[in-house]
Amino acid sequence: MSNNNAGYSSALNVQVDAPAGQQPAEQNMFQVSSHPIALLFLILFKSGALALYLLGNFFTDNFIFIFVLCVLTLAVDFWTVKNISGRLLVGLRWWNEVREDGTNEWIFESRDPSFPVNASDSRVFWGVLYVTPVVWSLLAIVAFFSLRFQWLLIVIIAVLLSSANLIGYQRCDKDQKKRWNQLAGGSGGNGLMSGLMGGLVSNALSNGVVGRLFSRG
Repeated sequence: MSNNNAGYSSALNVQVDAPAGQQPAEQNMFQVSSHPIALLFLILFKSGALALYLLGNFFTDNFIFIFVLCVLTLAVDFWTVKNISGRLLVGLRWWNEVREDGTNEWIFESRDPSFPVNASDSRVFWGVLYVTPVVWSLLAIVAFFSLRFQWLLIVIIAVLLSSANLIGYQRCDKDQKKRWNQLAGGSGGNGLMSGLMGGLVSNALSNGVVGRLFSRG
């Protein structure tokens, strides 16, 4: 089923020429972003989880309290990236549904190809998406060799959630490009129908992934 939504498109940036003799002022990523609030929260939640993990000990010795705060922040970050950030910043969305037979189904949703995304938003989104699991993996190695196995629990959760979003969006992006190629190269009724019906491509998985956390909404 095709589920392209023009509302997922990002507004185009309009560049205004600077007066003669003047250099145009450099703009930060929030000024050139089509969705600066979504971009802010993309970075804020991830930075917040890292800050709680790295600096929480300076404010309290209660590991349970830090653990709960970190996990809650990681869960909110995961949900926000999966349902809001990707939809607004790159026009992509994925979720996982459980079928009646107990198997999991990955579903992908993407923007209409006639509405390009903001290049700056796309670079930041994908950069953050790739860097996050790498950073948490390095912290996992440090925690393991430091014999801080309590803290390793937090890092494992962070690696799993960030990797799940990365894999989900990689598959969604791959599906989007495949469907666009079908629309561009399809000939006759079969090619057109294949492109139109390929909006939400579902790959049934034989093994259970997580469940409700990956479901829509």
